[in-house]
Amino acid sequence: MGYVEDMRALVGHRLLLLAGANVIITDDKQRILLQLRRDGGWGLPGGLLEPGESLEQTAIREVKEETNLDVHGLTLLGTFSGADYTFTLENKDRINVITSLYEVTSWSGSMSNDPAEGLALTFFAASEIPAETKDEYRIYIDHYLSHRAGKQ
Repeated sequence: MGYVEDMRALVGHRLLLLAGANVIITDDKQRILLQLRRDGGWGLPGGLLEPGESLEQTAIREVKEETNLDVHGLTLLGTFSGADYTFTLENKDRINVITSLYEVTSWSGSMSNDPAEGLALTFFAASEIPAETKDEYRIYIDHYLSHRAGKQ
C-alpha cells in the first residue's frame, strides 16, 4: 500500500491534506496531452507526493508511470491551494489538495498508456479539450493557456 492508502486505513473518509503535481506536456503542434481516467473524465498526467519526494520528483515519476515518457526541463507555472481545492470523491473520501502545476519544455521516450493508470492518452488542441475534462484540470489548463498567451 502507498502513503494515502495507509492514511485512509487510519482516518477513514475524513479530510486529508494532500500535495501533488500535474504536468502540461505539449507536442510540436502545441496540443496538450490528456489522460482518459478510469472514471471516464479527462485529466493531466500527475499525482500525489510520496514521503521524501520533492514536487518535481513527483511530477517526473507520475508522468513516467502514466505515459512512459521522460520529462525534461520542468517549469513551475503555479501552485493551487485553498478551499476551492477541497473535494469529496465518489468513494466519499474527502481531500484538500495543494497542487503544483508544471510545464515541460522537452520530453523523450515512446508514449504508452498504462491501463492500471488510465484508459487512453491523447493530445488535444486548446480549442478541442473534451467536455468530460474534470473542472480541476480545466483550471490548470486555463492557467497554462493564459501564461502561454502572456509570453507571446
